[in-house]
Amino acid sequence: MTTPEAAHTGRRVRNMRDKQSRIFEAAAALFAERGFDSVTTQQISDRADVAAGTLFRYASSKGELLLMVYNEEFRTALELGEQASRTEGDAARAVQAMVRPILEAANLRVENTVAYQRELLFGAPTEQYRAEGLGLVARLEAMIAERLTAGVTAREADAKELFARALLAGRSVFAVLHLILARPSTGAHPGRDATGDLHDQIAQIVAGFFASVE
Repeated sequence: MTTPEAAHTGRRVRNMRDKQSRIFEAAAALFAERGFDSVTTQQISDRADVAAGTLFRYASSKGELLLMVYNEEFRTALELGEQASRTEGDAARAVQAMVRPILEAANLRVENTVAYQRELLFGAPTEQYRAEGLGLVARLEAMIAERLTAGVTAREADAKELFARALLAGRSVFAVLHLILARPSTGAHPGRDATGDLHDQIAQIVAGFFASVE
């Protein structure tokens, strides 16, 4: 039998989840409609129908709200990329397949993507959603490392070192991906095909990894 205390706790948890869902949906809609720079936290709290003070209990800043929203897009893109990579026999093409959905999502709203990358790399270290985003970066790097080591035979004693090298390659791929995603804000390499450049650089990183383990 449910106690009054348990019922009260259950209602409180449901209310918190409802508010968080409304805040997420409001932030996602406004960022998509107007772009990160043109949206205020007051507009988000108004659309979510919560007080401004309540909003800041769920996210400490507008940057955190962007991280909250775009982490979900990043997570979805990772899942799509992981699925697509399974059909590729070549390691470089498999890695390219992993990052392709990230590029496609980024192109839908370039301004927001640039802001997300900035918040992800340079946001406050204690922010919850930044930590979640960095966890997604680590997942991408691990996915790449797992794919690169899948076709390499190694003694058990060498397996950890092999994976460590592959993880470095994964980090190199993310570093290149970050620069490609941030390119619109830097004005670097105008007229270049960003996707083509990324694919070529991934091919070089993958080739370098396999050359290092031969």
